[in-house]
Amino acid sequence: MKPHPDYKEFKKLWPAIESYQELATRHGIGDVFQDNGGKILQVLLLTGLKNLPGREGNDAVDEDGYEYELKSVNIQLTRSFSTHHHMNPTIIAKYRQVDWIFAVYDGIALDEIYRLTPSDLEPYFQKWELKWHDGGDKDINNPKIPLKFVREIGEIIYPSVDLDPR
Repeated sequence: MKPHPDYKEFKKLWPAIESYQELATRHGIGDVFQDNGGKILQVLLLTGLKNLPGREGNDAVDEDGYEYELKSVNIQLTRSFSTHHHMNPTIIAKYRQVDWIFAVYDGIALDEIYRLTPSDLEPYFQKWELKWHDGGDKDINNPKIPLKFVREIGEIIYPSVDLDPR
């Protein structure tokens, strides 16, 4: 086997990718290529939030100790945000306690960030609870929140004068 001609370009870019990962590691993100790690890093740095480690619980915390759920979408692939693979009343109760940050990407380019409160999302929480009970108390597999809803109801926090990194 022999390397693709683009491998030379890859080798030139690799030190910058390693630096990017070092920055991510300082912010609690172990792999920028997994679980939207690179996008999460960008949202954390732009909003001033801090990563909360682990797969259980909320995703980020602000300087006052208030926690947030973080979601992102790539509009080249879909127009709705994923939630949780085992949605049930326990998860919904957790979701009702925090604001949500929704990041909208076009590929890898960040276009918008919105903030929604638990009361903004209450129609979805109620719908999911009803579906869970009507379905025989079985977990719901990853119900979605449409981008259209987020754009209509959410408070846009990026782009803004205060958060524009350009």
